[in-house]
Amino acid sequence: MPSQPAILMAAAPVKQRSGTRAQLPPCYYEGYLEKRGPKEKISRRLWTCLCGNTLFFFNNAKDTHYVEKMDLSGFVSLKDDCSRDRNLEAARLILRMKDGETKLTVANLEARELWKGFLQSVVDLSVPSCLTLLPGQVQMLREVVDRERNRRRAARTPTRAPPSPLSVPLLGEIPSCFRPVSRTEAEVLLERHPDCGNMLLRPGRDGSSLAVTTRQDLNGSVFRHYRVTQREQGGYVIDVENPIPCATLHDVINALVEKTAGTLQPFLLEEPYEENITFVSSNEENGERILHCAPSSPLPKAPALPPKQERWKPLPRSPAPDRRILSAVTSPVPSSPSSPMRRLVLSPSPLLAQSLTEELKMKLEKRRTSQD
Repeated sequence: MPSQPAILMAAAPVKQRSGTRAQLPPCYYEGYLEKRGPKEKISRRLWTCLCGNTLFFFNNAKDTHYVEKMDLSGFVSLKDDCSRDRNLEAARLILRMKDGETKLTVANLEARELWKGFLQSVVDLSVPSCLTLLPGQVQMLREVVDRERNRRRAARTPTRAPPSPLSVPLLGEIPSCFRPVSRTEAEVLLERHPDCGNMLLRPGRDGSSLAVTTRQDLNGSVFRHYRVTQREQGGYVIDVENPIPCATLHDVINALVEKTAGTLQPFLLEEPYEENITFVSSNEENGERILHCAPSSPLPKAPALPPKQERWKPLPRSPAPDRRILSAVTSPVPSSPSSPMRRLVLSPSPLLAQSLTEELKMKLEKRRTSQD
């Protein structure tokens, strides 16, 4: 059968090429795709990563070396393929390049919309408006467009030599408007962030001095650069026509603010922070990795534990009573008539007997009087 060798060759892993994932451009989207190129007779299921404006194909999600890549600079069009697949839930795409057509198969219709959105956003540097996407997915595409635009701009910009490090130690505390940038980079920062200030401190070109770069608007951006040198006897001086001595670098900045009546203000750039918590998770069925936004509602509180009960402690024992007292209390009263205790119990005292007799007499007299 002539088709058997082709099937066996497709099932075997493709030979890996050089280039690890760490060396690739930033990855915007990834997942499994079934790919069939213009010269291929059968499809291959490959882990596909959209890195920059290039598709990189791997044998599986754990491989670090890609087996094939497709540069999207030769992009012509991307459209749906309505032909039926043996898997009824699968969806197909036709990616037309300058060198031919490539047919792609994804897990479902939602995955097809996402792949179309990411591919067109990277190619056109704009979010397509004709796709059925959720608001969070549209926001992801906008971020991808910004990242890809910045990446291409950085690739076109010629690399500059880093500013020379200072060969002399700085005295005192360094102002917050100090930036280790070159003259050109300082101008770009001030022009890009006009609301953050218009004056920054930076290293000088010679490495032994500092410089202050300022920006003001006068029918456009007007930049000025002032040299700040360190004196042998200590402190700094602003090298202008009338040098301005300063004890510290903070005094250098304050002097320029005072000389311009507050027109110049230190450059304080606050780096942006994320407003929502996001995380990446993999789909267990198709292996696709998607960026999710964590819920903003507070997490349910854990049930409170019951109060800890104190352990039972035995009461302290009372001291043992004196045996002599116990014997005196519990011993029976002797029956002898001559015993003092016996007399106390059997016969009352004379005074008590006399008082009882008089009380009885008085009661009897009252009763006779009442009867009469």
